[in-house]
Amino acid sequence: MKLKPMVMIALVAVIAMATSVAIGAEKTMLVPKANLVWKDMGVPGVMAAPVMGDMAKGPCRFFLKYPKGFVSPAHHHTPDHYVTVVSGTLLLTVDGKETRLEAGSFFALTNKAVHVAKVDGDQDCVMFVQADGPWDVVLEK
Repeated sequence: MKLKPMVMIALVAVIAMATSVAIGAEKTMLVPKANLVWKDMGVPGVMAAPVMGDMAKGPCRFFLKYPKGFVSPAHHHTPDHYVTVVSGTLLLTVDGKETRLEAGSFFALTNKAVHVAKVDGDQDCVMFVQADGPWDVVLEK
């Protein structure tokens, strides 16, 4: 039975390695907060700071900042993505259920999950996003 845990460890290692190669993480990377370059995302107050990959062309990792009071319309993203809340509080509604996500919380949105994001409280919400493909925002009709 010792073989089964070893197979699982090997599988996890292969998946992690494939993800790193797909994003171009073959070298060690250090990005101090002071070196983040924030860019306007076309919605007032919404900013992104890419740290790996090209958000317009493929898999990428980036910080995403929503301003206090921000409420998104219902939307989805084409790529599956995995998010950690770094600061602030996000109220995320998926499938009609609102969940409060404070700093340190994690969520994964896959299969073009439709959602609404709201910033709660008196501070901006900063998240770290790993997207499996080019980043987009598709509004629901």
